[in-house]
Amino acid sequence: MHASRGTQKRSAGLGLALLSAFAFGGSGVAAKPLIEAGLDPLHVVWLRVAGAAVIMLPVAWRHRNLVRERPALLAGFGLFAVAGVQACYFAAISRIPVGVALLVEYLAPALVLGWVRFVQRRPVTRAAAVGVVLAVGGLACVVEVWAGLSFDALGLLLALGAACCQVGYFVLSDHGGQEIKGGDGRRAEPPHPLGVIAYGLIVGSLVLTVVARPWGMDWSLLGGTAGMNGNGVPAWALLGWIVLIATVLAYASGVVSVRMLSPQVAGVVACLEAVIATVLAWVLLGEHLSAPQLVGGFVVLTGAFIAQSAAPKPPSGPVAAGAGSAAAATESELSAGRTSH
Repeated sequence: MHASRGTQKRSAGLGLALLSAFAFGGSGVAAKPLIEAGLDPLHVVWLRVAGAAVIMLPVAWRHRNLVRERPALLAGFGLFAVAGVQACYFAAISRIPVGVALLVEYLAPALVLGWVRFVQRRPVTRAAAVGVVLAVGGLACVVEVWAGLSFDALGLLLALGAACCQVGYFVLSDHGGQEIKGGDGRRAEPPHPLGVIAYGLIVGSLVLTVVARPWGMDWSLLGGTAGMNGNGVPAWALLGWIVLIATVLAYASGVVSVRMLSPQVAGVVACLEAVIATVLAWVLLGEHLSAPQLVGGFVVLTGAFIAQSAAPKPPSGPVAAGAGSAAAATESELSAGRTSH
């Protein structure tokens, strides 16, 4: 009986993890037509984050104690994982293919490893180092370095900026996760990931409001259509997908899948996001990648998988890279939902 329930729970968890990967993977494909229709990338990001923040307000109210208990974590999540990642990613896809931007962003585990090794001066596992080498080598194929970087250089830098924002969040989470103590000195319950996500969206929307200045947006564009590989799609439908599916559902299903599986397993399934985004961009946007780029993408994901799935070690021993090693248990749950898209 217990084995059957465990199997059912695992199957449901895998299903939710796949749903989360699909939902996140579709964000860029839905956003790019809106950007090409005339909306500024920052305005699209603001619409996404602000819309999701409004929907998550009941969750934020339920976990309102987090404002007092974990202000630094909430601010960091909103600034880096929401505002920073989203703004850089959407700006990147306005200049380079969706799949390429997302694969560049998968350098985040390698960058976290570099922070641990060269800034914190802590040793790392050999498996994590191999994962970094594979990720960097695969990325060289994705951007076709032999052709002198065939993609827009600014677009690649923006995608790299999104990866750096993820690193900033992971590093912040590492410090925040070490301070989960109550007033009496006892270890308190870690913050609920959905509460952190809700407040992260609120903080991110406030930051983006100042940066994006949505009052200058051409709101009439949302009543028109956006081109998707030659076909007209209502702009409001694409925005609804970005807010409801690619943000609210994606984060919620990602967090629940981690609870039913584990951060490591859910993180591995999350790597499919890049594959899903590339396929969707191929089919819906007509963004074709060459054979070397596809091979490079596979190598990038393999490297990210190795870096993220290496077992975390105590601080005195080797440290594995990736979201799971950079943060405490709750932060691993958040990162398994890919703070990104």
